[in-house]
Amino acid sequence: MNNNISSSSGEGRHEDEAALTELLSSLMDYNSTIPDELVEHYLGRTGFICPDLRLTRLVAVSVQKFLSEVASDALQHCKARQAAPVKDKSKQPKEKHLVLTMEDLSKALREYGVNLKHQEYFADSPSTGMDPSSREE
Repeated sequence: MNNNISSSSGEGRHEDEAALTELLSSLMDYNSTIPDELVEHYLGRTGFICPDLRLTRLVAVSVQKFLSEVASDALQHCKARQAAPVKDKSKQPKEKHLVLTMEDLSKALREYGVNLKHQEYFADSPSTGMDPSSREE
């Protein structure tokens, strides 16, 4: 009876290895949105160096999926924010343009465990906050 259990787990392992081999071979033909050089650069900065291009492309596909999910979640937050009723009717926009804000992005990233902090106030011009003697106005 133990032989049946071990043989079925052996078959499952063989199927998993075959699926992994097929996935890795399909990555050689895949052109990711994120360039291989960029992925290799950031992997190298973390101390991970791998000459296997398939692994680099697997990381690129994973990053692309993560970014896609974050962008989709941020879009949902944006739609929910704009669908909320506005108390002051004069401030309600006539046309509904979706505008992604840092708050939308922060909420979406928080769902994935990434806490994004941004400045309270953003500069209105590139020279804001510079030394007055170095301004070119």
